[in-house]
Amino acid sequence: MSSLTYDLTLAGLSVGSAAALTGVGLIVTYRATGVLNFAHGAIAMVCAYALRQCVVEWGWPLWAGAVVTLLILAPVMGVVLERFVFRPLSVLGGDPAQTLVASIGVFVLLVGGAALLWGQGARDDAPELVSAEDPWGQLAVVLVLAAGVGAVIRWTRFGRELRAVVDDRGLAVLGGIDADRVAAAGWAFGAFTAGLTGVLLAPFVRLDPYGLPLLVMEVVAVAVAARMRSLPVAVVVALGVGVAQSQLTRLHPSGRGEPLLQAVGANLFVVALLVACLALPRIGTRDGLPRTATARVPTPQGAWIVAVILFLIPLGFAGSDLHTSVQVPALGVVLLSLVVVTGRGGQISLGQAAYAGLGALFTALLAAGRFPGLPRLPELAALALAVVLVAPLGLLTGWPAITRRGLALALATFAVGVGVSRFVFAQPYATSGLSLDRPAGFEGDRAYYVLELTLLTLALLATHALRRGRTGRALAAMRDHESAASAAGVRVPALKLLAFVAGAALAALGGGMLGMGLRAFDPTAYDPVRGLLWFAAVVVLGADSTLGALAAAALLVGLDAGARGGVAAALVGVLAVLVGRLPGGPYEAVRRLRPRRAARLTATGLGARRRLQRALRTAAPPTTDPGSRAAASGTPRQNQPPALHAAGSAPPPPGPPAAGRAVLTTHHLQARYDGFTALDGVDLTVPPGRITAIIGPNGAGKTTLFHCLAGTVRPSRGRVRYGDRDITRLPAHARSRLGIARTFQQLAVFPTLTVAENVRVGAEQGRTTDPAAVDRALRLFALDGPLRDAPAADLPTGTLRRVELARALAGTPSVLLLDEPAAGLDTAEVTALARILRALAADGTALLVVEHDLDLVAGLADVVHVMTAGRIIASGPPADVLETLDARETAV
Repeated sequence: MSSLTYDLTLAGLSVGSAAALTGVGLIVTYRATGVLNFAHGAIAMVCAYALRQCVVEWGWPLWAGAVVTLLILAPVMGVVLERFVFRPLSVLGGDPAQTLVASIGVFVLLVGGAALLWGQGARDDAPELVSAEDPWGQLAVVLVLAAGVGAVIRWTRFGRELRAVVDDRGLAVLGGIDADRVAAAGWAFGAFTAGLTGVLLAPFVRLDPYGLPLLVMEVVAVAVAARMRSLPVAVVVALGVGVAQSQLTRLHPSGRGEPLLQAVGANLFVVALLVACLALPRIGTRDGLPRTATARVPTPQGAWIVAVILFLIPLGFAGSDLHTSVQVPALGVVLLSLVVVTGRGGQISLGQAAYAGLGALFTALLAAGRFPGLPRLPELAALALAVVLVAPLGLLTGWPAITRRGLALALATFAVGVGVSRFVFAQPYATSGLSLDRPAGFEGDRAYYVLELTLLTLALLATHALRRGRTGRALAAMRDHESAASAAGVRVPALKLLAFVAGAALAALGGGMLGMGLRAFDPTAYDPVRGLLWFAAVVVLGADSTLGALAAAALLVGLDAGARGGVAAALVGVLAVLVGRLPGGPYEAVRRLRPRRAARLTATGLGARRRLQRALRTAAPPTTDPGSRAAASGTPRQNQPPALHAAGSAPPPPGPPAAGRAVLTTHHLQARYDGFTALDGVDLTVPPGRITAIIGPNGAGKTTLFHCLAGTVRPSRGRVRYGDRDITRLPAHARSRLGIARTFQQLAVFPTLTVAENVRVGAEQGRTTDPAAVDRALRLFALDGPLRDAPAADLPTGTLRRVELARALAGTPSVLLLDEPAAGLDTAEVTALARILRALAADGTALLVVEHDLDLVAGLADVVHVMTAGRIIASGPPADVLETLDARETAV
């Protein structure tokens, strides 16, 4: 027994050493560049194939092949990726969403390229670099590498530069650090560890373009457990999981749970991945994936007509061509699920292949009468019930999405996809030749294709419905700016669950259709690598475009059927790598290349312009003030509210006074971040009908106080009360519905929506029932007329600030929190803003303003509070407080 324990421990150390190498490489790359390298497993696979090519195919000595592969090929791959893929993204602004897609694109490109170059069959003759019977060599390599990297980071100049680049790349560059050199070194080392992992694992697994990359990506759990920072933690976790997995092979359970328990024992790294991704709230400081602020690219005119014609053409096919074509509508429905989750909801989902596979599996089990507790059902009824059963399982990824964003969410969805693949699809009931017939009357390819087109049309209508109306605007708002959507009253958690549940239902429908088309359930058709490929294809062809999803389905099926396997993956990988250059998809790139012709007036328009100019010259005396000319002509200057420019005029009230007139108060409010006290016992009262201002230096805690009042940050101690109600634990959207609205220091608008749609979100998600609230807010801020239908992404800062204010007021709040509302406004706009705020206060609204413009504060506020170091140190009328501050500065 002791000998068996020792042997199993040695085997576990061998596996754990390879996992530790993966963790070390991922952490170093992440700390040097901020990129979680999803292509790590693909690089490992390419290096394993390259070593086999050198040794087995070309007959090189093992040492020569290892030197070329590990010391030349792998680092060069890392440097090339940094130079030509990720450095341009960094120069263009470092959008984390594009960086994630580019990383997945590299993965897909390398997998597709390997399939093209070496074929898709598995190889079992990979050369053995280190003997499995002596894992101490592998362990020594891991420990030396980890210790060496740790020493370099901690005690060398390069390590200090690395930490500086990680903390603030721009500031490091200003300090004379060559950030590109640091990033290139990080990528080179990360690729070296990936290559070493690949050549160590290849002899003990089936070497194929899909299996080895997925196996390496499964052990990303060790890097997540180390929170992408600690090398010792990554090594210890890797070795511990490896030994535990090896020891579990001694268990021989019996009964119905035997296959599942054996699967757990054989896939303990997958269990660790699930636990690490679902238990840890973050993986690092760069896990936010904001959406690029661009307007939605409209579908070209006539594109749908062309699409309909192309999808009808296969009805004239026969034989194998039609048999291949039946896969396109089914895959199109699956990809529409990504349009709903990612394109509409803005959520990263790398596990949609799991839901598609569950749809196919449940349909097959129900149609065969093998689903527990249910009788055998006809195929169409089985498909419908499978969709109903799979839809709630979308909560597996939807629930983590409530508290996770960006990379943390991407890893959580990937982990769920891997878990379903390993623990559901790999079970005997799913792999024992489970067949799936087509519905009665649709057995032939042509009849079944007609049925698929019908179901695809229904899926398109459902997807289209999620773009329109109140729900569509709320989804777009959540996608564009989650915090602003919540502040506007959007129930963000419920909306995320809706997106994932709807996405799971569509994926299940498409998966069941795909299984019927193939007449069998094939687990390999729904493996996690497919999920990455589908995600990349949808994103690069336009995540928010239903037409793009259909084009992606035709591309993936058509290329792989008409050419050698791997062509589609390689092409999608190339497009994903170039995603930084094509943020709106290929059509957007083509549209930008077209020469833009200047707009020209017709003869009627020219005549009308001449008559208008003559009328203006006779109606208004000459003046040198462009603002006076604008007032005389009735056409305001751009970005200035015309109704607020005439002397003595008062803005119209935003609506009927809010009922209740409750007072917003804080009591001994405290907030801490990682040991730093941002708020220290703040007591504040915001009365109705008054303008309360907060001033103070940067870092005084003003914005944190705003977050606590708005509900985006929960204080560590103290209470926030609204009237007699304790709202300390209420989320932001619930406070908005009570009548507490806010704006943000950094502009928070929804760029893919128009001005009117932005304002409408605030009205329909707030508590107002007045249908005229939107038009009233638009008129108040001079956003009516042509501006109301303009996309917010195309507007200047001053106009966007007015859009944000109009959205906040459209919900007729009783408390309005304004965080630096004058930022980005010119003098005339600030004057107009002050008049609006005074009118709101006179109407009974309670206003709390944080502002650095002391002149605006002095002329606007009724009470001023001075904050510093998280405390209010002075309060009173503006004249007294500002005079006291001036006296203190003079004394100093």
